[in-house]
Amino acid sequence: MPIISDLHIHSRFSRACSNAITLPKLEQYARIKGIDLLGTGDFTHPKWFEEIKKTLHEREGILYSQSRFPFLLTGEISLIYTHEKKGRRVHYVLLAPSIEIVRQIHEALLKKGRIDYDGRPIFGFSSPELVDLMHSISPEIEIIPAHVWTPHFAIFGSLSGFDSMEECFGEKAKYIHALETGMSSDPEMNWRVSYLDKYNLVSFSDSHSFWPYRLGREATIFELESLNYKNIIKAIRDNGLENGFGKN
Repeated sequence: MPIISDLHIHSRFSRACSNAITLPKLEQYARIKGIDLLGTGDFTHPKWFEEIKKTLHEREGILYSQSRFPFLLTGEISLIYTHEKKGRRVHYVLLAPSIEIVRQIHEALLKKGRIDYDGRPIFGFSSPELVDLMHSISPEIEIIPAHVWTPHFAIFGSLSGFDSMEECFGEKAKYIHALETGMSSDPEMNWRVSYLDKYNLVSFSDSHSFWPYRLGREATIFELESLNYKNIIKAIRDNGLENGFGKN
């Protein structure tokens, strides 16, 4: 079955986001937009995480509201560090399989810095270290480079990014399965880069509000037998997805 998904959004705890964002409002306007699955966004923020736990109930890696609308545990982090004498600034979307795994992510990140000041926290460790850190918690955590061509905060960004996945991740590049097009590019543009053929492409909104002209402005369609975290990750890793521009 097709599942229209927007898995990169933010809460009111992220900078430059609406302070009126709540889970009920996200559900309300996602339903209006026709979205079938929404990311929670910002699961690293302690206050938002508490709201997630109190408002939603978990089943097979999907969190449901009282009216049965599904959310997936998602967050975004910013890494700012120096590599080969050049400053790098890269954003990553994280998908997590359970409340317990997110709790462990909190514990791990708290050893690296603060997570309470912004829904998109900033850390000074490298991209390969991120892979090692997340995989030490669970191999089911998915790491997706966000809006990959954005000049300032992306893996291929012209001002602070890298020239290849291998330059960024080294031998850890094999653990990255998908790239988010988003904001500075669309899937059709990325399909013209043959180097990216081995990666699946996803498109999400990076919405900073709950309004339907923001939510789902970019989305990905997952073709699933049933809605659960395992099937979503399998689709991302095995190319069982579509986006608004056609099948990858």
